[in-house]
Amino acid sequence: MAWLLPTGNQINLQLGWPSAELFPAAELNSSANEVLSSFDSAKAALIYGPNPGIPALRKQVARWLSTVYFGSGASATSIDPARICIAGGASQNLSNILLRFTDPTYTRNIWMVEPTYFLACPVFEDCGYAGKLRGVPEDDEGIDLHFLRARLEQAEKEAAAVAAARGTEDKPLLKVAGYEKIYKHVIYTVPTFSNPSGKTMSLHHREALVRLAIEFDALVVSDDVYDMLCWPADRTVKVTAGAIPIPPRLVDVNLRLDPESKWGNTVSNGSFSKIIAPGARVSWSESTPAFATFLANTGATWSGGNPAQLTSNFVEKILASGALEKHIKDTLIPTYATRYYTMVEAIHEYLEPLGVFISTGKPYLVDNELEVAGGFFLCVSLPKEFPHTSELAAKSIQEQELKFAHGRMFGVKGDAGSRERAEGDGGYGSTLRLCWSFHNEDEIVEGIKRLRDVLVAVL
Repeated sequence: MAWLLPTGNQINLQLGWPSAELFPAAELNSSANEVLSSFDSAKAALIYGPNPGIPALRKQVARWLSTVYFGSGASATSIDPARICIAGGASQNLSNILLRFTDPTYTRNIWMVEPTYFLACPVFEDCGYAGKLRGVPEDDEGIDLHFLRARLEQAEKEAAAVAAARGTEDKPLLKVAGYEKIYKHVIYTVPTFSNPSGKTMSLHHREALVRLAIEFDALVVSDDVYDMLCWPADRTVKVTAGAIPIPPRLVDVNLRLDPESKWGNTVSNGSFSKIIAPGARVSWSESTPAFATFLANTGATWSGGNPAQLTSNFVEKILASGALEKHIKDTLIPTYATRYYTMVEAIHEYLEPLGVFISTGKPYLVDNELEVAGGFFLCVSLPKEFPHTSELAAKSIQEQELKFAHGRMFGVKGDAGSRERAEGDGGYGSTLRLCWSFHNEDEIVEGIKRLRDVLVAVL
């Protein structure tokens, strides 16, 4: 994917990558030296790894997540390490979840919150769900729960009718022996600082979504990769980096509502790609212990061991030393917050006079007072008089050497309804996704100025 990197005078506000200058290279180097400098530790890191990941890393991830989501006073046992499964990236883990817990002959549909992370669509299609992807629109608080309920009910009626016509039971046909749990539905979402809309799902929506998943035997797969990168939306509000309470994950809500469930109805999909470096290829998921165990034991891991074995040892050291938490607090959050403020202010100055506005939904408030921002992306909406955003994107690259992600990219592949909603009044087809993580402040301002020039030229 190196071809995505900006070249020459190009500015790429589409690129949802962390800045290379922010990678904790020194900390990784120290961790790698510690692992590889002795024969015993090097040998342990370079052999086949245990399927769920090395126990030391699972313990450190559980400890770290406990402090992230439950506060610095949380004990190391707040999250049970048995709930953690290590993988080689969030995308790989999504594929593994589908392989272990779904069956295209039984799982009705993949319900994707739209606008959606478009690169998730090929993962679902690879696992047999081409033609079964369905979009669920967002409202100002996240997923449209009324829409989702109606579609789930409809899907259940259709599945019952198909089984009756076949004269067979409504059950999986491909994955039978050895597959103890196959879900009827999968719901895919990014509940906090969503990609691409930037919305954060309200507490009410989080609880209602989990209840809906329990009712319909659905598995909610939530990408929770940016949650800890958060700050006050207002530049003038001063809060210690990392001190803002983070919205509860759907997996935490699930545990509270249904603590005795063996499999649960949610899985949190996290990754170190955005907070260490994409090339580290280490990720984690959290679910119930039974879910984590079954997820770890794919055919590929039985054959090859955990896919992130070597770098898992490096990440364990960087977590155990406290270096990663310090890096997030002292480097990532302050830097990304400044870039966010810079982008917002540039949009206010250069784009709002053209009728462009930031559209990230209802603000997420802490204690009904502090508005929170974070993640990597924000979304802007264009007024009707502008050409289609895909045309603007092409013109922008050609005339201004500026790249951005346009609304049509974020449709749910193969779903005609998703396409229609994108093109409707106020639909996500008239939006642009802008990323502040990769470029510095001067480049961000220059990028917004170039976008203004493109918009002015077409009016």
